[in-house]
Amino acid sequence: MARATFQFYAELNDFLPPDKRQVRIEHFFGERASIKDMIEALGVPHPEVDCIEVNGESVDFSYIVQDGDTINVYPVSTVAETPILRRVRPKPLNVIRFVLDIHLGKLASSLRLLGFDTLYQNDYDDPELAAISSSQNRILLTRDKGLLMRGAVTYGYYVRNTDPQKQIVEVLRRFNLFELASPFKRCLRCNGVLQSVDKQAVIDQLPDTVVLYTDEFHRCQNCAQIYWKGSHYERLQRFIDGVLDINS
Repeated sequence: MARATFQFYAELNDFLPPDKRQVRIEHFFGERASIKDMIEALGVPHPEVDCIEVNGESVDFSYIVQDGDTINVYPVSTVAETPILRRVRPKPLNVIRFVLDIHLGKLASSLRLLGFDTLYQNDYDDPELAAISSSQNRILLTRDKGLLMRGAVTYGYYVRNTDPQKQIVEVLRRFNLFELASPFKRCLRCNGVLQSVDKQAVIDQLPDTVVLYTDEFHRCQNCAQIYWKGSHYERLQRFIDGVLDINS
């Protein structure tokens, strides 16, 4: 039986059983296998991996593991510590867009509120999510590590936190998005882009009290939902300020 030893660094340990974290793992194998398959067999999804070192040399996911190999696997957060290693993670996307799984509905609303293009439906199944991520170059955010292991997924991230307010901060930090936030630009209902609209064009769709006291309106170009600065606006603004101020 052949043997290779693995060590996973930093947040990659989140995917390992407690007894295998921050230690060298002996992995025995009998069949020929790529390093990508072995990494995922140990529980770590490939989109979370930034670079791989085997016996002191950089390799990519296609490398076939050999008996006696010593393997170090690094995440994105260690990039400054591994400058000489070749990245297996694809180049960053020029335009940041997301697709989220069924468990992240509140996170989807928060991302839209901050202006990020975010697809979410509670009836997307796993193959559909992987296909959307692949075909549209969207970052797949999920709480299901098995979904991230699908071969079609190139850009993806496992959201660690379960609290929605902590989730949005986690995602903004992971993808360095604080400076790119543009609040109140997208429809919270469908993700469509909001556009300013004249009051007279929507007046027949407004409550009487809104007609009397409000003059500024926006309408979703996709679903036609109308938005204005009502009683909810200050609450949403406090949420936005609370999230973005964390980075100041």
